[in-house]
Amino acid sequence: MTVRLYDTKAQALRDFVPIDPENITIYACGPTVQSGPHIGHLRGALSFDILRRWLAHRYARVTFVRNVTDIDDKVLANATDSEPWWALAYRMEREFTRAYETIGIQAPTYEPRATGSIAQMHELIQRLIDAGHAYAVAGDVYFDVRSWPAYGELTRQSLDAMETASDADARGKRNPQDFALWKSSKPEEPASAVWSSPWGSGRPGWHIECSAMARRYLGDEFDIHGGGLDLRFPHHENELAQSTAAGDAFARYWVHNGLVTVDGQKMSKSLFNFVLAGDLLASHDPLVVRYALAAAHYRSSLDISDKTFEEADAALERLRTFLERASRVASLDDRAAPALPEAFAVAMDDDLSVPQALAVVHETVRAGNSAFDSGDADAAHVAAVQVREMLQILGLDPLSAEWATTNSTAEATALDTLVQTMITQRAQARANKDWAGADRIRDAIAAAGISLEDSANGTHWSLDG
Repeated sequence: MTVRLYDTKAQALRDFVPIDPENITIYACGPTVQSGPHIGHLRGALSFDILRRWLAHRYARVTFVRNVTDIDDKVLANATDSEPWWALAYRMEREFTRAYETIGIQAPTYEPRATGSIAQMHELIQRLIDAGHAYAVAGDVYFDVRSWPAYGELTRQSLDAMETASDADARGKRNPQDFALWKSSKPEEPASAVWSSPWGSGRPGWHIECSAMARRYLGDEFDIHGGGLDLRFPHHENELAQSTAAGDAFARYWVHNGLVTVDGQKMSKSLFNFVLAGDLLASHDPLVVRYALAAAHYRSSLDISDKTFEEADAALERLRTFLERASRVASLDDRAAPALPEAFAVAMDDDLSVPQALAVVHETVRAGNSAFDSGDADAAHVAAVQVREMLQILGLDPLSAEWATTNSTAEATALDTLVQTMITQRAQARANKDWAGADRIRDAIAAAGISLEDSANGTHWSLDG
């Protein structure tokens, strides 16, 4: 079967043909760490986590690079006398890492900081100058957009229709759209944010950072470049132009995830709907957050509301109840994993159609429960193993150890002790033919939102989904 991905540059679905099937290479634009993560950052990182997991399933290996932009205008603007830019950047980087880890996003193969690749940026800028695609003026270096006829090919814009590049002073620019590769130092900026260069002391422009890091860690050509839809222009347009103008083949495929709205509105601090990752994860189970953010197609706009998390919670409870029911019959780890349902693989191969893939998961759960109800425990167990395999690929297996926490384990243990005591009391009442007493106990359990299942193996309980 062939994986197909929507390539933003081609504006079409394309068969994925890797450079090296033994090592898929992905560069995803990471955060600019001027402040902490919000729900949009989580959604973007999760989209590429699922892409990485699926390609790792399909191929032998995935080398995944996600950068950290730790030097930028915004980082400098948010620094204070008590917290210099580099300290702010590191603190925010740790916040991003914690948020990503909390919702099960795998650590990248490499996670370079921009400040660690200044020499590679110098080398790339010099190549552009030598090729006639960049020029130095009074300590600044700009990319000459009119020297590169393909400029605008990613977003299919004509140069004359583009906005003026606002990432640097206009002084010395040949064209308003020329963007900064190197910015000369300014008196008001801290001395710690300045590096020497062949063109004078200063710091890199935003766009050159990613081009240099992608080349350093993945080579002059790699499979996939990813990021949020909002990065297409100017960031990714400029990356593509400067890298290809320097002679690099750069990315074969450009993949972009959709953005997040809240109750139908774009996030805005002025609207008080800016959902910070820390607040979100403090009020919702991390697995529920992961499910909610993964359940929509990665390219779609995702609107978040309280209902989004309620639906995710209910869906996960149905999955958990079925898997726990199956695990009481036999271990889900002992049986060799059967083949994934073909419909699941077809959905994932079709541009990561996670909504359709989750529909297959839930259909398999329904089939497994029907098999249990009809007494076909073997078929039910096969279905449960398939469900776990699918959920593990998506990072959504509720029985996985990564989702267990000390608090939740303690709470579950306490609840289980109470319910088991009531189940024992009910069994004793039935043994004494005290049917009314047994019914009262069952009704009390049901009133708490707990279902009982009587079987040959005893009585088991689960929370109502």
